Amino acid sequence: MAAAIKALNARIRANPVSDYFCSTHFWGPASNFGIPIAAVMDTQKDPEIISGPMTAALLGYSATFMRYAMAVTPRNYLLFGCHIVNFSAQTTQAYRYMNYHYMGGNQAALQARAKEGLAKAEGELEGTAGSVERMAREAKAKVEGGARDLAAQAKVQADKVMR
Repeated sequence: MAAAIKALNARIRANPVSDYFCSTHFWGPASNFGIPIAAVMDTQKDPEIISGPMTAALLGYSATFMRYAMAVTPRNYLLFGCHIVNFSAQTTQAYRYMNYHYMGGNQAALQARAKEGLAKAEGELEGTAGSVERMAREAKAKVEGGARDLAAQAKVQADKVMR
């Protein structure tokens, strides 16, 4: 069995493409790409949920390991690409964090939410006022119709009494 495994390994290592795909030079960065993919997707989320310390740690991590990706022999360009994407995404997140917490971004977001809520309340108020006005017209028409009917009945009764 050991001879079969040794023969299979020799066959894999003989082909440069399969040798690369079976190495840590490929699988390390491939498995590490989850971090930058998540960071890029997080750029679309609310900046309120960004963690400043975690963003700083990931910036340091990516900057450090970008250097090590180029220091190993042979150079690991896939790992370098992974860390440059992560570094770029984390830089974007750091800017969004700083803007939101220290440059008035949270105030602008609160104002936008308040305007949105005000517009919604105005719309609901106009809708309610319109329905109240409609109901008042219907009630007025109903009361006037009932008053006419009562007046007609009273007239009929008065005519009977007068005869």
